Amino acid sequence: MTTRSTEGVRSWLGLAVLALPTAVLAMDVTILYLASPHLARSLQPSDTELLWILDSYGFVIAALLIPMGVLGDRIGRRKLLLIGAAAFAGASVLAAYAPSPEALIAARALLGVAGSTLMPSTLALISTMFRARRSTAIGVWAAAMSGGVALGPVVGGALLETWWWGSAFLAAVPVMVLLLVIGPFVLPEQHGPKERVDLPSVGLVLGATVLTVYGIKHFDVVPAVAGLGLGVWFVRRQRKIARPLIEMTLFRGRFGRAVVVLIADAAVTAGVYLLVTQQLQEHFSPLRAGLLLLPASVAMVLTSVLAPRLAGAFGAGRTVAVALVVAAAGFAIVPFATVLGIFVVYIGQGPVMALSTDLIVGAAPPEKAGSAAAVSETGMEFGLALGVAVIGTVGAATGFGTVAVVAVVVSVLLVPLARLT
Repeated sequence: MTTRSTEGVRSWLGLAVLALPTAVLAMDVTILYLASPHLARSLQPSDTELLWILDSYGFVIAALLIPMGVLGDRIGRRKLLLIGAAAFAGASVLAAYAPSPEALIAARALLGVAGSTLMPSTLALISTMFRARRSTAIGVWAAAMSGGVALGPVVGGALLETWWWGSAFLAAVPVMVLLLVIGPFVLPEQHGPKERVDLPSVGLVLGATVLTVYGIKHFDVVPAVAGLGLGVWFVRRQRKIARPLIEMTLFRGRFGRAVVVLIADAAVTAGVYLLVTQQLQEHFSPLRAGLLLLPASVAMVLTSVLAPRLAGAFGAGRTVAVALVVAAAGFAIVPFATVLGIFVVYIGQGPVMALSTDLIVGAAPPEKAGSAAAVSETGMEFGLALGVAVIGTVGAATGFGTVAVVAVVVSVLLVPLARLT
């Protein structure tokens, strides 16, 4: 009885430790959006260099998530997580003190490499540390991610009002150091089968992800089409080889439907959120804008944690479907009452993100937890890129009205698909 209790306490302590890098990775994006005007004045990058400063992190993460998920299955998820934490701390220091735009771009790319080891490792460890209460644990993970989004503007605004732009990067260092100190004692080491990794598949997924995300972000048809072509080649290869990076048969059921819901929902939410933050910063300081968004993110944290209980009472598919309707109502309100609208949107987003992620990870066998977690994270990255590039740009040209209509329509169209999960 004592052993079982101790193991339970250790697992929950491990979950608390894993929530730290999750929150920091989410916070890192929102902090940089607030810091970009400050670093632009300091380093004076060209328009192209500033674009790469903002984009290189996301490109590298998106490209490496699936290979790093597979690598964690092979060498050990805790080992990869701790290596990534050390690398993220070091790259954060390099970024904070970068003397030139080129140095900052390189540091951001290194942050992307480190981040790609952290994201699937945290989710894979959680999925195998918790069996009976996996949904609750993933709800806490989703809450940490949304909490990071909430804290990003607040912490970033406070830092930027007191210190220089580099302090936004240094905020991650103590968290990663804490993970390195405590992680080995509370996190178990986990492996998948030590199989040979198919290197051509790794190359195909890298090329497909980078080219597609780049094409989406920059409205460039040629790389987008090339990326999709490599993606088709990757899928066909996975069906033929004996040890695929991703089991394509997973996509035929709930796994595939949950991935679609996650990507589409992330896209409309990211596009609307970008416009909301831009509008608030036109009227308020970064710190005030972050504080105005804080209640919405707190609502998302709470509904992420409550999502497993709602799913237990009403079913996961029905809960996600109702949450999408709530989010659609919020999107409709945003043009008329921005802060209230995004508050309602985030009430719906908590269950959508938490339960979709749980369905994706839970559909895979434990030995493939890393690659399944990487698929979930890659889908979210694609959704974010699509939302910021397409919906954000359309909104900047036409205003909130058009974006609200698009977001409402997409959310409503996802409802029947969600009910089947």
